Amino acid sequence: MTVIDSTPVHSPPARACVSWGPAHPRPDGQDRYTISEVAALTGLSAHTLRWYEQIGLMTHVGRSHHGQRVFGNRDLDWLAFVGTLRLTGMPVAAMVHFAELVRRGEDTFEERQEVLEQTRHDVLSRIAELQDTLAALDHKIDFYADARRASERA
Repeated sequence: MTVIDSTPVHSPPARACVSWGPAHPRPDGQDRYTISEVAALTGLSAHTLRWYEQIGLMTHVGRSHHGQRVFGNRDLDWLAFVGTLRLTGMPVAAMVHFAELVRRGEDTFEERQEVLEQTRHDVLSRIAELQDTLAALDHKIDFYADARRASERA
C-alpha cells in the first residue's frame, strides 16, 4: 500500500504564474538575452525555442531593430515554468492551451487552476505508481541479497 501526502498546497497568486520556481542564473541587472544566451541559460536548443514560439507556447518574444529575437527575464521565468510542466508529463498541446489561457488574462484564473489541479492529481498518481515500483524493486533486491548470503554460507 502506498501512502501519499495530499495536503493542499497553497500556490502563489495567479499573477505569479510566470515567476514561480528557481531563478535562472542571470547576469545582475540584465533583462535582454539573445536566443543563444537563452539556450545556454536554459539548456534548450535555439531550434526548440523557435519551435515554442511557432506553436504558441511562447509569444510576444521581442525583436531587435535587426529582427533578432530578444528575450527578457519574464521569458526565462516562463520557460522555467514550462520546464516544470514538461516534468509533470503534460502534453505539449495542453501546455499550449495553458499558455493561451494565460494570454487571455484574469478571466481564465479558474480554468488555469483546474488545469493545474488536474496536473497535480496526475503527478500524485505517478508518484504512487513509482513508490509501488520502488517497493517491488526493494523486495527483489532484498531477495537476491538474502539468496546470495545463503549460498555463501552453504
